[in-house]
Amino acid sequence: MDLFEYQGKQYFARYDIPVSPGDVAYTVDEAVAAAEMAGYPVVVKAQVQVGGRGKAGGIKLADNADEVRLHAGNILGMDIKGHLVKRVWVEHASDISKEYYASYSLDRGAKKHLLMLSAEGGVEIEAVAVSNPDAIVLLHIDPVDGISLATARDAAVRADIDAEAVDGVAEMLVKLYDCFTRGDCDLAEINPLILRPDGGVHALDAKVSLDNNAAFRHPEWDEFRATEELDEREQLARTHDLQYIGLEGSVGIIANGAGLAMSTLDVVNQVGGAASNFLDIGGGANADMMTAALEVINSDQSVKSIFINIFGGITRGEEVAKGIVEALRRVELRAPIVIRLDGTNAEEGRSILANAGIPESKLTSKPTMLEAARAAVALAKLGEASAELSTNERSN
Repeated sequence: MDLFEYQGKQYFARYDIPVSPGDVAYTVDEAVAAAEMAGYPVVVKAQVQVGGRGKAGGIKLADNADEVRLHAGNILGMDIKGHLVKRVWVEHASDISKEYYASYSLDRGAKKHLLMLSAEGGVEIEAVAVSNPDAIVLLHIDPVDGISLATARDAAVRADIDAEAVDGVAEMLVKLYDCFTRGDCDLAEINPLILRPDGGVHALDAKVSLDNNAAFRHPEWDEFRATEELDEREQLARTHDLQYIGLEGSVGIIANGAGLAMSTLDVVNQVGGAASNFLDIGGGANADMMTAALEVINSDQSVKSIFINIFGGITRGEEVAKGIVEALRRVELRAPIVIRLDGTNAEEGRSILANAGIPESKLTSKPTMLEAARAAVALAKLGEASAELSTNERSN
């Protein structure tokens, strides 16, 4: 679950991470009230979960109430890269001497936490990685040991953090790690982490992603969930308790297992296609679960083919096949299905599908993942071409 900047700062504050005083506002009058509370000058910042706010005019400095009214009025309702601004964060403007970057995430390959620290903050870390990769210090941290103040200080020195900021940055890194671990974050990022003229160090921005698997430990996250902005596909998937992430391709993906689903996305890309989603139905490939998955996939107008990739372990192939047949009776699909069914009782499952009386134009079975991916991508491209032709005919 990704938090808005203001929510990230509120989350940071719980772990004693210094942030600028401010408040969130949904109206112009609320923005003025927030500015009066924070103290002028203030910064009015659009709250959207996308980069490039400043370039789009979504971050403005204001010295008085009239300027706050002007900027808040312009920013609220603004469209930034397809994201509608529904709220602004108004905070006291900070004097900045230096800008740094700091973040913690999980390096799954190393099975350790990863600190990224750079003296080049204020820009996207991806840009720094391309232009000057040596400017980024990467430090793996054993979750059992955590990070000490001495280790954090050493990282700050290696990152060429200014001498007057080293101690403050080191203290910040320890606090940010506490937030990352005790706060159950997938990502805790500060960009920029600033050095003020008075020598203080604090977070000028906040990017926080929370681990949904830890939600049972955090009933307070309900307030964040209430403000989540999901597209229609993701909202529908959530009502069915499906593990779904919307993407921008044309091949709908259904797989049983997160690892298999990710591999399916990779093989679709490998053969020249693009997935429209990640959808993991886990071990519950019964009729109800398959119906729910197909309903979500079917709601996406960009889907031109559906690739169902099932490997039966505990899940038995004949039960999967029965679930698919029943689901097709319940859902009128717009796109053809390609299925790869393997594992426990796969032959029985394939036999059920072959004898179900479903036209090959609606359901095709392939023996391997690669063959199924190629068939799904070919059907998707055919569907895209057909849709383009129909659009051109209507325009003429």
